[in-house]
Formats: sequence, structure tokens, C-alpha cells
Amino acid sequence: MLKRLLAVTAAMLLTLATAAIAAELAEDHPTTYTVKKGDTLWDIAGRFLKKPWLWPEIWQANPQVKNPHLIFPGDVLSLVYIDGEPRITSEGPQIGESVNTIPLSDVEPFLRQFTVVDDAQSLPYVIGLEDDRIYSTAGQLVFVRGLDGAQPGQVVDFTRPVHTFGGGDAEEGPGRSVLDYRSARTHTHWGNPPGFGEADGEHLGDELQLHATGEVTQIQGEVAVVVLREEGREVRVGDRVLPSEAQPYDLQFMPRAPDSIPENARVLSVADGMQAGPRLVVALSVGARDGIRNGHTFSIWHDGALRPDTVKHGNLMSAKADKVEMPDDFVGHLMVFRTFDKVSYALVMNGIRPTHPGDLLKHPDASQ
Repeated sequence: MLKRLLAVTAAMLLTLATAAIAAELAEDHPTTYTVKKGDTLWDIAGRFLKKPWLWPEIWQANPQVKNPHLIFPGDVLSLVYIDGEPRITSEGPQIGESVNTIPLSDVEPFLRQFTVVDDAQSLPYVIGLEDDRIYSTAGQLVFVRGLDGAQPGQVVDFTRPVHTFGGGDAEEGPGRSVLDYRSARTHTHWGNPPGFGEADGEHLGDELQLHATGEVTQIQGEVAVVVLREEGREVRVGDRVLPSEAQPYDLQFMPRAPDSIPENARVLSVADGMQAGPRLVVALSVGARDGIRNGHTFSIWHDGALRPDTVKHGNLMSAKADKVEMPDDFVGHLMVFRTFDKVSYALVMNGIRPTHPGDLLKHPDASQ
């Protein structure tokens, strides 16, 4: 009797799981789709599914393909049912490069030109330029102090401090402040909510922007001489120096929901402005130590506003002591594409209103 009950229970759970996955199929989903050049995995998943981040759950591994998550132009994707569950399989001629989850052009500047370090002030820095120039360009000499262990021929990156992430309080969460050329905090960003970014919380890291690359040619005492390469922006006194990495980032991202949502996970900043929409980059207050990985997808929410109940109390002065919290407002979804220890960068994938610094992050399936 117990075995029969367990079997019935297992069958019921399997049926419910199958129904749950089937319910996530888009109403007008195709049965087949031929992958075209310029497609992205997220957009293709959106043709079949209401929730593109569920793609890995219904992808049927093809044993003949080393990486079954890679698809190529020319692949024919078919929606089939295996053991009663919807699965997407692929077959057909594979042409050219594999399809990316997102357009790399949308995130490449942040893959190549931005990084986050624990403490920018502790890094080696430019102490002088050839002929005491204010700025330096390709082919000129730059003098770097603190580049311990440097050897002739070593390639280094010149970076400029942009923001420091952290501070804030338990209610508003961490924010960002602008850094000057000495990596010193100048002011908390004016667009953040009240208290968002004040220096009484944990420091999450300093954001640096890559400006140029150079090669060490000489070391004398604590000063290294570096000749600038052709590519890059101008270099000036105070720029910080890091060992150059050939490709310190992923080029493939598999969208998926995180196992859990870190407490107080928020949007730290928005690239090039104070609000962002689809295909724009944002920085997040969570990173690898919080279990965040490239491909993790979140929903974005505005904090519910506190509104005085003037109906109950008759006037604003009387109502100030009786404020009611409004529901959080859904904004859209984002996907992480580069992760550091305490900070990560994400791309806003879709949205019904702009994303702002301080917005909350929740599970991608969250309804409130």
C-alpha cells in the first residue's frame, strides 16, 4: 500500500512539474525555428517561452554536441515532448559562430574597459609623464610608482578611478560616490535616494575604467618606465596601474534564475545616466561572494513609496505620523554578465519603466 501511495504521489508531482513547465510556453510558440545570423539566445528563448531564463530547463542535450547549450545559424530548433515534458532539440547545418545569449556589442565596453578592485588607492599609480606633460599619448613614456616586481616586457593597463561602491544604510542599501584622480571620494551621487551612498556601510569596491595599455621598459628603484601602446585614451598623473589580462571575462552566458536572492540586493548605478532601459548596463550591489554568477537573471522593482493617509486624517500635517507603504512596482528583468567579489554588472533585458539606482532585485518569477 505504501509503495503504491509513493508511486501515485511521484506521478502526481511529475504531472504537476510537467504542467508547470508547459504553462511557461509562449501562447503562440512555434514548433520549429531556424536560427538566423544576428539572433540571440534570449530572443530565441522568448519565441518559445514566456520566461527566457527557463531555457536550460527544457533544452534537450544533444550527445553529438560537446556543448549542448551552443546553437548556431542554420540549426533547426524543434519543440517536442519527451516523456510528456516539453523539450527543445536542434539539428541541421551549423554555420559560422555560435549564437550569443545577448549581443556582445551591448556589453563589450564594460567587459573590456571597466573593472572593480577592492581598494584603488593601494594600486601602483602614475607619478609623472615624459617632459612633465599634463596628458600622455601613444609612444610616450609614463613613470609608475609602486609597481613591485615589474620586469621589462611586462604589459600593464592604465586605469582611472570612476566610482566607489558601498556605504548607505540598512534601509536604503549601498550606493556609489564619485572618485577623484587620487581615488579619494568627492561626493555621493546626487541621483540616489536619501541616505543612499553615505559612508556608514560596507565598502564593496572601486570601479576603474581602462584608458591605455603599455609595456614596461625599465625599472629604477621604486619607479618603472612604461611606454604607451597605440590604442587607448590619454593617461595622466594619478591613473592607477594593473597587470594586463588577455580576456578576463566570459563570452557565453546561460540565463537562469539564482538559487537564492541575497538580502538587500539592489541596483548600484546606471551607466551613462540616472535611469536605464532595455539593453543598458547597470551595476549591482551583489557579487561572487553572494553566490551570483554570470547568467543569473533577476526582476527589478521600485521600492513602494510611503504615502500619508490624508483621507483618514483630513490634512497632510495630521497624516504625517500615519504613512502607509505602497506595493513595490515591477520594472523589468536584467541578466548578470560580469561578476566581481562584491559587485557585478548586468544588462537590462526588458522593462516597462526605467531602472534607477536603488531599485530592488528579486527572483525573476516574483509577482510582488
